[in-house]
Amino acid sequence: MHRTSSFRDAYDAVLGRWPGPVEAVDLTTPYGVTRVNRCGPADAPPLVLLPGGGSTSTVWGACVAAGAARAHRVHAVDLVGDPGLSVPAPDRAIRTAADLVGWLDAVLDGLGPHGPVTLAGHSYGAWIAAHYAARHPARLGRLVLLDPTQVFAGLRPGYVLRALPMLVRPTPERIRSFLAWETRGAPLDPAWLRLQEESAGFPAVRPVTGPRPDLAGLARPSGAGPQVDILFAGLARCHDSGRAARAARAALPGARVDVLPGVPHHALPLTAAAEIARRVF
Repeated sequence: MHRTSSFRDAYDAVLGRWPGPVEAVDLTTPYGVTRVNRCGPADAPPLVLLPGGGSTSTVWGACVAAGAARAHRVHAVDLVGDPGLSVPAPDRAIRTAADLVGWLDAVLDGLGPHGPVTLAGHSYGAWIAAHYAARHPARLGRLVLLDPTQVFAGLRPGYVLRALPMLVRPTPERIRSFLAWETRGAPLDPAWLRLQEESAGFPAVRPVTGPRPDLAGLARPSGAGPQVDILFAGLARCHDSGRAARAARAALPGARVDVLPGVPHHALPLTAAAEIARRVF
């Protein structure tokens, strides 16, 4: 995967602001090499974090600073095929949700976590996490979905139309304009915004799409599966957060579901980090 020196500089600048020492590891999987940035006590319960599409693992720095790494060993993952430092295998592309589940299973094998895993994802990362939980619930102690897309509600057509030019031919200007629109002008970390703009230099990779995950197996009596926590962004433009929250409660009666008012979708891990850490980490 092509990376410019300016992208790497921007990536390192955001990662360098994480509190405490951060260890970067590269895990070999059948689908390529996966970069994982980890921190926190080595013997603490594992917390695996999947970012939204295009956001890179560095987006979790605010949650780490808010306390996510105090009681967990944090493993923040760069998605294979997305902007970041993971390198896809040239002869085995990820094309389906089942491929993503297989890739994530190999990542967890490589991490060798001590005890049940807390798996958390934002947006597209939450879609991946939900698919994984549906297929491997026994491997998880907890599932955290942060404003999951395409899990409990579809995308609004207006959101898709607004995002399409950025997805078809990304440029720094288009990325900046889209984020300003989606976050309703919320102040964004300049270093992270620069990294988002630098991601325009990556070759366009068609994101994996597919059906919503079948979560029926998680809707069990208490104690029979992972604890599920779901937080929706009240100002999300990608879907109706209230309707999505109602659908989540209906699908998973045992889950803890809430809506954070005044928070947009793409800025959720950045601007609501303290609230996320307080509620779920």
